[in-house]
This record gives sequence, structure tokens and C-alpha cells, in this order.
Amino acid sequence: MRIVHVANFYGPRSGGLRTTMHELGRGYLESGHEFTMIVPGKRPTVEQTEFGTRITLSSLPLVGTGYSFIPIEYGVRRELERLEPDRIEVSDRLTLRRLGVWARKHGIPAVMFSHEKLSDWILQMAGPLGSPSSSSRAPLADRLNTASLRNYDRILCTTAYAAEEFERLLPGRVTRVPLGVDLELFSPHRYSQAVRRQYLGDGDVLLAHVGRLSPEKAPHRSIDALRVLRGRGVDARLVVAGDGPLRARLERSAAGLPVTFTGFVSERRDLATLLASSDVSLNPGPIETFCLSALEALASGTPVVAAQSSALPELIVPSAGELAAGNGESYADAVERILARRNEVRRTGARLRASEFPWSTTVNRMLALHEGLGEVAVTA
Repeated sequence: MRIVHVANFYGPRSGGLRTTMHELGRGYLESGHEFTMIVPGKRPTVEQTEFGTRITLSSLPLVGTGYSFIPIEYGVRRELERLEPDRIEVSDRLTLRRLGVWARKHGIPAVMFSHEKLSDWILQMAGPLGSPSSSSRAPLADRLNTASLRNYDRILCTTAYAAEEFERLLPGRVTRVPLGVDLELFSPHRYSQAVRRQYLGDGDVLLAHVGRLSPEKAPHRSIDALRVLRGRGVDARLVVAGDGPLRARLERSAAGLPVTFTGFVSERRDLATLLASSDVSLNPGPIETFCLSALEALASGTPVVAAQSSALPELIVPSAGELAAGNGESYADAVERILARRNEVRRTGARLRASEFPWSTTVNRMLALHEGLGEVAVTA
């Protein structure tokens, strides 16, 4: 098959989206298929990479976000016409969602990846859940999701949490495929006493927060948890690995606390070493639909504390971590419950849970989905 994946909001620091596209491409190539990605960038380029062909189209920046997007869908359609794909994958449910219409017109099965829960993430700007200003978010999200369902052969979701808003509208059009983790790169064997000393000094507990420093990730909860733990006499330090629009505000909030802001960690091995050398990973994003960084922590043998309001209760089993409510006290409680377990028990439990999610399983399930769509097209 010739598979083309189109994505906006892809870039050097786009985290889970970038990792997912690269790992799928690598897996498709290893299975004997062709893979091309069409993504935004500063200028048009074509590159041959280890995960397939990357076509970059000129984009516009989204001020204050670090992301960019392809503003004119015509350029994408022109590339698709030239590539003549057998399957199309789209990671953009807003700016490029009408590519499903183009694909249907040309008789090409198309899959839309849902990387976020629309009613929670995009429309959270309307105000907190339950507030008068947010009362219209569900109907608006339903209208946009119905349009997506109508345009695509399948909606791909990683968890039941992410799939709920689609399955409620049109049962049978949603396919669930969990993401995976590189179990070789992210491993307990990357534990480094030197890294612990670098960030921990003479402290006892090293906490890690890995993720974009933006409102939907709620990074302030990790700092709040550290403040509570310190107040309880726990000699903990926090490393915040990531960047984003909230960084300056978070640095002010953390003044006087032992917090290290590393910025975005571009070298994946360094990130894997940090995670493997930490005692607990904090993943407080309240509307995460999967959270690759949490799975990478588990693969590193590091248990996770995550938001109980997100999709992570589907990933974090009791042996792999704890769930918390939306405040520092709850996160601190969860950290202390983890620390009460023997180190080898909590690290083994985390790693065993992650071992259930190799990228090979994700790739095989995606290929089975694509092949099934082809059979439907033949019999239709």
C-alpha cells in the first residue's frame, strides 16, 4: 500500500504527534509498504528519512503556540493527486478535515486520527466545565464531530475516553488503536546515578514532569504537588522537561522551590535517562486522550501519577502508578503512596505495564484497519 499521512501542528517540538507519525512510518516501511507524510514548515522541501518521505509545505505560525499550519488546503490536494495514495491518514480535525471529502470523491479510504477530545481541549477556552460560558461546547463539538464522521471512513481513537464523543454520535465508525512505546530506548537500564546527583543533589526524591508547558497540560499542578510535599517534610526535587507559553509564569510560581526547568529536551536518549533516573513521573494533564510521555515513563521503570479526569485511568493500573484529583494535595498524596512501596516493586510494575504496548502492535492494528477498508471498498 501507498500510505500518506497529512498533519498540521507538526514540528520539531510537537511531541506525541511527531513520535506517532514517525513510528507508524517506520513500521509501515518495515512491513513493505510506502509511507509519505505531508507536514507544515518554513519552506517547501522533500526529504527521504528513516520513516519515509517527508514533504514540507509552506505554513503560517500560530503566534504564541510554537506550532504552524498549512493555510491553503489546495496545496495538500495537489500533492495527494501527484502521490496517488492507496490510503490517507489525517491528523487534523479542524483545518484539514475536508480532505475526507476529497478522498471520498477519489475513491480512497481515509482515516482521521483524533488526538484530542474536542469538547474538552479545543473548546475549553469557553471556560471551566459547568460554567455558563461553556454550556454551548457540547452542541458545537457534536456538529464538528458529525462532519468529521461524515467525511471519513474511520475515526481512529487511542482510548475509550477519546472515542466516547464519536461513538455517541455514530456507533460503528470508530476504531480504537492504543499507541505504543519504544521499549528499547525507554528502559530501566538507562538509570543514571550521575543524572540523579545532577538534579537531586543531596535530596531524597526526584520527580519528573515531561510535557508541553501549556494550559491544557496543567503543569502548575506538578509544582503545587512539590510545594505540598516539601511542606510535609519530603525532601523532593522536581525537573520540568518541556517548554511552552506558560514557562515564565511557572518559573515565577516555583521561586524558592527546588525546581529545574530544562526546556525542551531534543535528544530522546537524554529524556529516557531522565525518566529512568526519576522516582515518580507527574502527568497532570486533565484532558489527555492517551499521553505518550506517561507511557515512556512506565517503560523507563518509573511509576506515574496522572489526572483521574483524563484517559490515563485506562493506562495506569495500580501496579504502575496512582491517580489524583485536580489539586496539589491530591498529587502529593499519590506520590507518597507510590514512595511507600519498595523501589524494585514499583519499578517492575511500571515496566511490565508498558511492555503491553509495543509499537509493533500499533502498526499491525493500523495495517489491519487499512486492509479492511480496502476490502469494504472492493465489495461496496
